Amino acid sequence: MRAPTVRKLCTLSTLFRSHLQNNPKKNPSSVITSIPCETQQHFQSDLYLSTLKLHGPSPPEDDLPDLDFAPATAQLSNILYTPPVKKLGCEEVDDQEKEKSVLEIPVIRDSLNVDASMRRKDVGRERKQKWIFKYTGDERSDRLMNICARKLGTTATVDVFGRLGRETGLKEYNGLIKVCIKKARATNDENISVEEISKTYYLLKLMRECGFQLEEQTYRPVLEYIIDMGLVQEFQLFYDVIQAGNPSSTSQLGYYEMLLWIRVNNEEMIRDICEYITVEESKDTSALRESYLLALCESDRKTQILDVLKNIDITKITSAKSISNIFQSLGRLLLESDAENLLLDLTACDYDADHVSNFIACYAVSIPNLAVEDIISKIENLHDVLEVLPSSSAYEKLILYCCSTHKVDVALDIVEKMCEAGFKLSTHVLQTIVQICEETYDYILVHRIYSIIRCHHHHLELNGEICRCLVQFCVRIKDFQRAYEMVNELQEMNFKPTTAMYNAIMAGYFREKNIGGALKVLKHMQDANLKPDSQTFSYLFSNCEKEEDIDKYYQEMKQSGVNPTKQIFMALINGYAACGELEKAKQVVLDKSIQLKYLNEIKSVLVSVLASHGQLSEAVVIYQEIKNAGHLLEPKAVIYLIDEFRHISGELEVLLLLLKELSDLDYWVDGCYRVIQYCVENNHLSTAVDLFKQLKDNFKNDELMTEVLFDGAYSVVAGSESTHLQFGMDLLWAIKDELGLVPSRQCLDFLLSACAQSKDLNNTRLVWREYEVCGYPYNVLSYLRMYQALLASGDHRSAEVILKKIPRDDAEICSLILACQKTYVKIKSLELEKEKQKFKSVEGVKKKKDVKSVEGETKEKKIISIEGEKKKKNVTSVEGSKKKKNVTSVEEEKKKKKKKKKKKATEEKKIE
Repeated sequence: MRAPTVRKLCTLSTLFRSHLQNNPKKNPSSVITSIPCETQQHFQSDLYLSTLKLHGPSPPEDDLPDLDFAPATAQLSNILYTPPVKKLGCEEVDDQEKEKSVLEIPVIRDSLNVDASMRRKDVGRERKQKWIFKYTGDERSDRLMNICARKLGTTATVDVFGRLGRETGLKEYNGLIKVCIKKARATNDENISVEEISKTYYLLKLMRECGFQLEEQTYRPVLEYIIDMGLVQEFQLFYDVIQAGNPSSTSQLGYYEMLLWIRVNNEEMIRDICEYITVEESKDTSALRESYLLALCESDRKTQILDVLKNIDITKITSAKSISNIFQSLGRLLLESDAENLLLDLTACDYDADHVSNFIACYAVSIPNLAVEDIISKIENLHDVLEVLPSSSAYEKLILYCCSTHKVDVALDIVEKMCEAGFKLSTHVLQTIVQICEETYDYILVHRIYSIIRCHHHHLELNGEICRCLVQFCVRIKDFQRAYEMVNELQEMNFKPTTAMYNAIMAGYFREKNIGGALKVLKHMQDANLKPDSQTFSYLFSNCEKEEDIDKYYQEMKQSGVNPTKQIFMALINGYAACGELEKAKQVVLDKSIQLKYLNEIKSVLVSVLASHGQLSEAVVIYQEIKNAGHLLEPKAVIYLIDEFRHISGELEVLLLLLKELSDLDYWVDGCYRVIQYCVENNHLSTAVDLFKQLKDNFKNDELMTEVLFDGAYSVVAGSESTHLQFGMDLLWAIKDELGLVPSRQCLDFLLSACAQSKDLNNTRLVWREYEVCGYPYNVLSYLRMYQALLASGDHRSAEVILKKIPRDDAEICSLILACQKTYVKIKSLELEKEKQKFKSVEGVKKKKDVKSVEGETKEKKIISIEGEKKKKNVTSVEGSKKKKNVTSVEEEKKKKKKKKKKKATEEKKIE
């Protein structure tokens, strides 16, 4: 609660009371109590200033589109509304002028002292005679009121409608009150808050004076704001005005009164009201006491709730809704024994069994942090103990609770039990089940849902939307045959097929690029006597491959009497672009049959198409046309432009300007993430930090969303080149120092992966220390990443230490370890071989010289040794031959001598 604003607003009660006291003619029916004279005199001049403020235009509202209505609204305001007189000082205004300057709105022309009931009848007759705007819904009415209130001011808006002959009705007053409260909540300026709450007060007075009864939908936003701000005196002021405008609202106002005392922790008033609830037994005050009890049960004041419940007879509470709220409170506060005792009291006095069953469900589903299965078990046990059968409301409440927790399969189990018990399931509950399936992408459950429908179709109420969703689910799981069968079977159950069901099938075929299958749907529609609608032709135009096909379907659309809609014009642009006919796509926006209110959206589609097809300059030209016309480009088109400019370097300013065009938070986050990617890829650190500050401001109460977005930025760092590692480290320090945030575990994981890619050992060790600094215990994945980073950085000794801490009980982890070893050990060996080759190439010359010198010496030695050996051999051979010759000659001489001796001996023998 903003303290200065509260102090300023706390004077409003006295201001308004003194004004009412000083203007009895204008407030004959006021029931506000008197104020001391000195207080009235003290704030008399302030009242005049505050009422003068009401004539001025309201301050601009940031969340409304900045439409260029300035010339038109200025002219309209000059013609229909007389500008207020400038503020005067207190000393310049006499008492007579003060009475004249009090808020006057020209639409109030009748005397204010007419009976209220007669005034209501007169208003009814006058409204029938006057020109009345016709609206299709509250959204259009609220939009018109927002624009008028923003451009002309709240008071001037009522004046303008009155001068146009447009009687200001209940819907218009409610819209203006919502605008005032919205501005009061959005601003930090205490003066603006005072102005807006003052306008709200006078609007309520005018409604009462015009004969409108002040219902809860009118005053609820006002009282909720006052309660949130803790404004006690102002609450009493508005309480009196509302009660005077609707005397039957006393019991409803009691609910808000109790919420106020709880909000400001006024223990004395809370105690008095609790005593009033328990002591008072009059039937006339039963509604008021139940309202007090309802507000009390919405709080967490366990002691007061138990004290009240012990001293009242719950069976005498007339409203079943009040009793349901009591049991919801008991479940939320985990008061099981008290809930069981109250249930026993209700069954003992023969309270309606269906209501008791509903109370059981209200209690059980309100218990926090309890699994769905346990809730079902508790409900069944309580039904058995109390000997009551489950009611249809209990079943439906449990089904809706299961849907809220996305337990659709459990919800379908309960649906089957409910149908078997003979209860009829409402269309709302069945549609909720189908909607949750669509949100959670549980399309496969269509078979079970449809099986339940076929078995219990007498207990289920179907509508066209449910049947369309069922057919679409079959298409989503690519079971087109089952989708066709479902259409035929639903017809057998007396539910006629609709064009929307066939459109769902056609859209599925187009998604699968099955043009033939999509065109066959037209034949099935013809056989079912169904005509194509605008959605059918939109699908056909968007998926045409030839310009001739577009022209053919356009002629068929004309012949079938289908008027071109916004979706058809958008589909024509996409279709011509897909055929490469961008010039014809541009001509679509020139069609005179396009309604002016849809032209901006259709042009935005053209911007998207041109940007995605490389014609960025022409897309920018159309974008400027939209801006010059005072409109905003559609968010999807802005995202397309950001994507295209993101791939062009040096376009940071353009990206930031486009980002400012996004007012929707979801689209802004998407665009912001893309700009951050650009900053990471182009090293724009300061801009990235500024964007993170904006994300922090937008999601300061949502830490999970902030963490997800930061993780997304670091995923870009991890998946990029090593040059972005230092950017990631600088961003890490900026997040810690400038933003005061703790980086998430995933951020550190991404940085560790980036360190592995860049083989940066120093940063690896810094990131590893951050896990401990941020309080994140090391897990298997962090150990694996660290092991990979150390191996990549070449620190094998530290890698071995980390490896010992990784558990090997998972096969996948072991495979990752082996992959790291193979990758980085192989890389290491290749690097060593390269270093050896470089070393050899550098020292090769020296080695060759040394080798040559060594080889020369060895060769010379060898030659010498060889020559020596040869010489020795020659010498020895010569000497040997000589010796041999000498030896043989001696032996021959000896042999000759012996032969001679033998001859002589033989001759002598012969002689003898």
